[in-house]
Amino acid sequence: MDVTALASETRTSAGNGVSIQDAAAHLRDLVRNVSRVFIGKELVVKDAVLALASGGHILVEDVPGLGKTLLAKAIARSLHADFKRIQFTADLLPSDVTGVTIFSQEKHEFTFRRGPVFTNVLLSDEINRATPRTQSSLLEAMEEHSVTVDGVRHGLDAPFFVIATQNPVELEGTYPLPFAQMDRFMIRLSIGYLDRANEIELLRQQQVEDPLAQIEAVMTCDALCEIQQAVRQVAVEDSLAGYLVDIVQSTRDADGLEFGASPRGSLDLQRFSQARALLEGRDYVLPDDIKQSARIILPHRLITRKGTRAVSVSAFAVIDHVLDAVPVPV
Repeated sequence: MDVTALASETRTSAGNGVSIQDAAAHLRDLVRNVSRVFIGKELVVKDAVLALASGGHILVEDVPGLGKTLLAKAIARSLHADFKRIQFTADLLPSDVTGVTIFSQEKHEFTFRRGPVFTNVLLSDEINRATPRTQSSLLEAMEEHSVTVDGVRHGLDAPFFVIATQNPVELEGTYPLPFAQMDRFMIRLSIGYLDRANEIELLRQQQVEDPLAQIEAVMTCDALCEIQQAVRQVAVEDSLAGYLVDIVQSTRDADGLEFGASPRGSLDLQRFSQARALLEGRDYVLPDDIKQSARIILPHRLITRKGTRAVSVSAFAVIDHVLDAVPVPV
């Protein structure tokens, strides 16, 4: 497929900005395209695409071999985007992520050699195997879309999208992600095993060739940036903004919790709700958009208070209780 023609078509149909209908159609095409190779997990793909449209980042926590790398590669190819992967290990240094300033003997000056963070889709594999110092090298990139090396700020290309993975089983040799790092991930996903029929289909797909080889771009990075701007134009009524804030603030007062969701959580919840509405072809948010989004945006931001009976309470149960308790605006 001619990616240049795709970009031209998008600009022609969108004018100064892509319409809600066109944006929704592009996102549905992206979900279908990724689901061709990431089979049996359309809901996971949909949430990943919504995070992408919202300008957020994803943390995938699950056992090995479930396709975390495949998901990242399929998204990158569907966007005709630059893709890079960092294998996080205990000896990885921050400069291995961001880049390093070196002295050029030929030019007799210092030049900056870019690290793998300068890309569109960055797969941070097993991020919790790196030291906290190296993990923190992504904080500025994820929040401000830039990195600072030797006092010089370097901007990242748009769009910039991080998919980080961590394995909940292999605890030895890992470093827990700090709260500041967790809070920068818009969503945390769990892929789960395939059912019997889809696993058989997976065997058939992989029997002859890698399905990734057949994936074509269905959207350009420029088109995605326009869609991200369209998401921001989806209307959130004042009463719904108040409902959203009431949900987030209720997590801060919930029994057994040391910390609830941050104001960044409120922003992510609003943006993800706007993206969900846009995917449905609407230019306004409904209470159900906020409810459904809260179950994926908020749980990983909650910290249980130590020494309480609630230490074993699921964060998802806390969110469900909050959603039941907070009245829906009429």
